[in-house]
Amino acid sequence: MEPVRTCVGCRRRSPRSTLLRVVAVDSRLVLDERAVMPGRGAWVHDTQECLEAAMRRHAFVRALRVSGPLDTQTIEQHIQRKG
Repeated sequence: MEPVRTCVGCRRRSPRSTLLRVVAVDSRLVLDERAVMPGRGAWVHDTQECLEAAMRRHAFVRALRVSGPLDTQTIEQHIQRKG
């Protein structure tokens, strides 16, 4: 049975393999493709809608337990390339 995670954007539960894991490194979001980077991670669907919802709700800041804004440029570029 595959692990299930919750998307911070839409709040739906999905299999881990369908979500992207991101971590905060020096106040910027970094894509953790292999899901092995240390520290807290947040999971989000690989869609523009979920990314926008997570940013609008400040879900990454809450999920990763960081203070201040996060630079989301890296994850935004990844999703734009996919779509």
